[in-house]
Amino acid sequence: MITTDKALALVLDLAPPPEGEEIAIADALDRVLLAPAVAALTQPPFDASAMDGYALRGADLPGPVQVIGTSSAGHPWQGEARPGTAVRIFTGAPVPQGYDRVVMQENVRREGDRITVSGGSDNPNIRPQGSDFAQGYGFHPHRPLRAGDICLLAAMNVPRVQVARRPRVAIMPGGDELVRPGETPGPGQIICSNDLAIAAIARKAGAEVTLLPIARDTEESVTQGFHMARDADLIVTIGGASVGDHDFVGKVAADLGMERAFYKLAMRPGKPLMAGRMGRRAMLGLPGNPVSAIVCATIFMRPLIYRMQGVDIGTELHRARLAAPLRPEGDRQHYLRARLVQGDDLPQLHPFTDQGSSQLKILSQADALMVRPAHDPAREPGEIVEYLAL
Repeated sequence: MITTDKALALVLDLAPPPEGEEIAIADALDRVLLAPAVAALTQPPFDASAMDGYALRGADLPGPVQVIGTSSAGHPWQGEARPGTAVRIFTGAPVPQGYDRVVMQENVRREGDRITVSGGSDNPNIRPQGSDFAQGYGFHPHRPLRAGDICLLAAMNVPRVQVARRPRVAIMPGGDELVRPGETPGPGQIICSNDLAIAAIARKAGAEVTLLPIARDTEESVTQGFHMARDADLIVTIGGASVGDHDFVGKVAADLGMERAFYKLAMRPGKPLMAGRMGRRAMLGLPGNPVSAIVCATIFMRPLIYRMQGVDIGTELHRARLAAPLRPEGDRQHYLRARLVQGDDLPQLHPFTDQGSSQLKILSQADALMVRPAHDPAREPGEIVEYLAL
């Protein structure tokens, strides 16, 4: 068995270089830029008023000065800014050249076309030209684009961007015991739920997901499933990768030319994890146990999908204070399901008493996976520990 860190490095090495495609920025939310987007203009394109008020010269304060025009957004004033004058101005409007400040309207007393400034700060209340970004500015955040990023791209006058193509992920559950949700299980059968959870994790990481039919416990059925995934960038199987008489995933994958990176690792839950390459496709064989499958997908599949888009998300470990005592850990790195509660300095981490790898209700209630290294000593409440957020 290999360590979790070594296994993750081998999994990430399976990622091919990202492929690009050009899309409209309206469709770019959660997509990853492959190259910097370059601003086509300067923002603000002129000195702009930061509020409603009056543009004037600081040398003329406190007045009185004569109001000789109006500047509003989209309708700049075109006159000459003479000494002893002011222009009524609104937020976002161009400040006429020659005026060096805007006083807010609440600090002005107006009588006819003359105003006197009665107070306020020394803040000029002007957004200087180019104070946000200048023409030629390159934007490349190396992460999925957020709503604010879309707004920035639009303001940069960039209508289309080059992004990483969404990885195509095919997910194949396996086992004669499985039936689809809504069906009535026969004797010894259970509902197939793992593939839906794994698909949700993959989609949230940016993948385009195909759910394959349940592969039955025959070489023919598993082989057919692999053939149906021939156009995928990543094949994820669930169950059937162990060494039992009815576990055919490993054998069929090998027969189809898979170059195995590893099989089995020193972690719990999730010991029977397989990874490798099948031609140009990456392949992950997740355990059939539902909690083990979801934990392994979170730790290995999710970073792999991001790497396929040119993003490295790292381990994303956070710190918290342990809320309950724990016994010494065994010889495998353990990911304990836990709840997070607000604390004085750090969150408090409450591991669930029942860590059974088939307890889906507990997994649903968990906020975090506490990470305990192999052979971790006994822990007492108040100690600082690390966790992965769920």
